[in-house]
Amino acid sequence: MTSTRLLNIYTGGFLVFMFAPLVLMIVSSFNNMSPPSVTEWHGFTGKWYAFFWMEEDSLRADPILRSLDRDRFVGCFGNSLFIASIVVPLSLLLGLSGAILLTRWRSCANGVLWWVLLSPMLAPGIVLGLSALVFWGRLGVNAGMFTIVMAQTTFIAGYPMLILMARLQRQPVELEEAALDLGASPFRVFRRLTLPYLAPALVSAAVIAFMASMENYNTTMFAKGGACTFATEIGAMARNPNGHPPVINSVGTVIILLTVIAAAAHTFLSRREAKP
Repeated sequence: MTSTRLLNIYTGGFLVFMFAPLVLMIVSSFNNMSPPSVTEWHGFTGKWYAFFWMEEDSLRADPILRSLDRDRFVGCFGNSLFIASIVVPLSLLLGLSGAILLTRWRSCANGVLWWVLLSPMLAPGIVLGLSALVFWGRLGVNAGMFTIVMAQTTFIAGYPMLILMARLQRQPVELEEAALDLGASPFRVFRRLTLPYLAPALVSAAVIAFMASMENYNTTMFAKGGACTFATEIGAMARNPNGHPPVINSVGTVIILLTVIAAAAHTFLSRREAKP
């Protein structure tokens, strides 16, 4: 009983440690005060959420919102979407190539290849960002959107590789060998057998790669040059010497809400498919 009680106390403390800051962030996002606070309440408001579609006259009337560059923030968010639209397909392609290489090619060099392909995930993001900046700078490419895409792809491709490897290791190799023996070409085997089997893992890997690209800060910060992304702009706003604006809290609340909705929808659909 004592060990069970200690485990329950530890679990409860861990959950409080993890989720209490999120609850405080959500509550303070409705406080009409900047910087945000939960101990000093200046009235309930939803203007921090309406910041992105508020009319210009209303925006100029509020001194806090007037100090924020809405067009730049929206532009940085658009940059993140554009970068993710390139990083995700590249990461899936590289991850799929690495997964097939490590699971289908039997060689004594597999152990070395495993660490080589996985090393970008183990390296600090700052190192990858600086490496991309120096490498492409030596080739005459200025830091910007291109270097961000290259740096993020180097780091993020490892996630799809691990997900797809786990899926490929459960696929019976005998099916592919039988198809090849019956005269199917390797490309046809991949298109008709392997790719459909990998479809759920590809979707999961794409979602994870998208989220990793959108929230990537360390690698992007050192490879962005004069460009900006959603994560770097929020970081710049958070470094405000007068305290970060409550708009950051509202953005974080929206992200949490979308994540919860997506997780609930996935759970609902999974249980629905599992029913006979």
